[in-house]
Amino acid sequence: MSPPPPPAFDYRRWIAESLRHVVRRALEQVAAEGLPPEHHFLVSFASAAPGVVLPAFLRERYPEEITVVLENQFWDLVADEEGFSVTLAFAGSRQRVFAPWPAVTAFADPGAQLALRFVPADGEEAETGAEEEAAEVAGGEEKPPAETGSGAGEVVRLDRFRRRREGDPEAS
Repeated sequence: MSPPPPPAFDYRRWIAESLRHVVRRALEQVAAEGLPPEHHFLVSFASAAPGVVLPAFLRERYPEEITVVLENQFWDLVADEEGFSVTLAFAGSRQRVFAPWPAVTAFADPGAQLALRFVPADGEEAETGAEEEAAEVAGGEEKPPAETGSGAGEVVRLDRFRRRREGDPEAS
């Protein structure tokens, strides 16, 4: 009888956990010190993930994923070991949202040219938990898009999030 195989190293899960910790630290710093003027955050999370708290009208409008912007109008930001919560203005009404860390699907800080996208590991369904996820990192340089259906991830281009100047020929 042969000995059992050594345990596999779960690098994908470890990397996703580490990168989510980067998101947590960034949100903790903003909660404590405020957001520097040259930065703003875009945080996406799965609307129907366990533990997510959203007003019903937002869950109906964004049944799969929602992206919140932390720039000018946000209040009472809290980030802890469970997730993050923040009060945001939606159509003139302040609403509190909460997302546990495993629900976070993307994070971008265009001022730092940083974008993180958390995607299911190869061969896994999108509904899997954080332990099954991988992370893609896109910086200032353009990277080729991931193959469709490969489960490899999505490269997030920061150009989508940059504000366009009026009269800019590349503004769409």
